[in-house]
Amino acid sequence: MLNDGPLTIDRKEGRNPGTRVFCLSGPLTLRNLFELQSELRGSAPPPLTVIDLTAVPYMDSAGMGLVMNHYVRCQTKGAKLIVAGANSRVMDLFKVTKVDTVLPLVSTIEDAES
Repeated sequence: MLNDGPLTIDRKEGRNPGTRVFCLSGPLTLRNLFELQSELRGSAPPPLTVIDLTAVPYMDSAGMGLVMNHYVRCQTKGAKLIVAGANSRVMDLFKVTKVDTVLPLVSTIEDAES
C-alpha cells in the first residue's frame, strides 16, 4: 500500500552556507514521521531549511502538521523553511488546506537555494 512504506531521511548541508537540506523518500505519515521530527527538533534551525519532497508519494495530515510546525518554529527563530518538489498529490493536500498560501513551495532544491 502506498502509505505503508518506510520513510528515509538524507540530511545534508546545502550548497550555500547556513542551508540544511532534508531529502525525504517514502510516505510522510503519522506511522513514520517521528525520526524526522527528532531531526528537525534536534537543534536550532539554520538560516534556511529545505525539505525535499520529490520522492514522497504521499503525505497525510500528520505529515503536513509536522512540516507546518517546523515552519512556525523557523519563523519564530528568524529562519526560513522552504518545501521543494511536492508532487501533485501532496500539492493537492496543501491547496485544499490552504497551506500553499503560507508555506513557501518551489519545484526543486536548486530553486529553494537561489
